[in-house]
Amino acid sequence: MININSENRAVQLDGWKRDLNSRMKAGFILLDKHPGPTSHQLSAWAKNILKLDKLAHGGTLDPFASGVLPLLLGKAMKLTPLILKHEKTYIASFKFNSKVNLEDIETKIKQFSGKIYNVPPEISAVKIQVRTRNIKKLKILDFDGINLLLEMDCEAGTYVRTFARDLGLLMDKKITLKELRRSKSGIFDEKKCISMTQLSDALWKLNELGDDSAMLKILNPIEELVKNFQRIIVKPSAHESIKNGAMIMIPAVSHISSKIKKGDSIVIQSNEGIVLAIAEAKLDSATITVKEKGSVAQPKHVFI
Repeated sequence: MININSENRAVQLDGWKRDLNSRMKAGFILLDKHPGPTSHQLSAWAKNILKLDKLAHGGTLDPFASGVLPLLLGKAMKLTPLILKHEKTYIASFKFNSKVNLEDIETKIKQFSGKIYNVPPEISAVKIQVRTRNIKKLKILDFDGINLLLEMDCEAGTYVRTFARDLGLLMDKKITLKELRRSKSGIFDEKKCISMTQLSDALWKLNELGDDSAMLKILNPIEELVKNFQRIIVKPSAHESIKNGAMIMIPAVSHISSKIKKGDSIVIQSNEGIVLAIAEAKLDSATITVKEKGSVAQPKHVFI
C-alpha cells in the first residue's frame, strides 16, 4: 500500500550528503552580486574558475544592481525556468528632484499594490511590450524629503526602473533610481549568499591545501532548490527506468506527498532523500493511493 505522507515526514530531501563532485555536476551557488559587472560576466568568471562546461545564472540583475544571483551548475541548469519564476524582494533607493510630502508618497505608492502594468525600460535587454506584474508589498524604510528607501516584494520580471518612472509621473516629479539590491529570490535571501572573493578563496583552499570544507559550504545541493515541492518517493528498483526517462508507474511508488495535483511539477526522490528527477504528475494524491496500477508521473528533468 502506498503511504500518503501529509507532512512530508517519510524521508526528507537531504542533498547535503552529496560529495563535492556530485554538487559540481548538479548544484548551485548563491552569489552576492556587486555593482559593476553584468550578471553574464559574473557567470562567465565563475564558470572559468570552477572549470565547468555548464553554468548559468537565474534571474538577471542590471550591472548597477547588487544582491542575490543564483548560479546553476551542470544539470541544475535544467531548473532555470523554475528559478526565473521566483518572487523577488528588492531594496531600492530613489531620489526626488525636489522635496515631497511623506503622506503624499504613502498615498501614491498604495496605487501600485497588486496587479500593475509594467513596461520594460528602454535599456532592458527584454523586448519592450506591455505586461502585467503583481507587486505584493511596498514598505517605506526611510525618507528624508528627497531620498526614499523602499522595500518591494514583487512577481518575477517586475522592473523597478519602470516603477520609479511611473511613480514620478503620478507625483509630477522626476525620480531617479540611485541604488537597487535584490535581497531575496524565492526562498533564498542575501544572508545565504557569498561573494566572488569568498568563492575564489574557497577554491584556493581546495586546490592548494586539498581542503574542500569551504567549497562544500558554498556549493548547495540541488535538493535545496526544490525542497518545497510535493514529492514522490520511489523504490530502488525504479531508478534505472527513471534514468532513461520512463513513465513512473504506481507499483514503483512507496510514499507520496498529500497535496499533489494532476499537472503539478513534483520531485521524484530516492529512499535516501536524493532528487532523481522533476516530473509532471499524471494523477492527484488521493487517486494514486486507491489505484493498483497505472501511470503516476512523467519525468521531465532527470538528475541521475
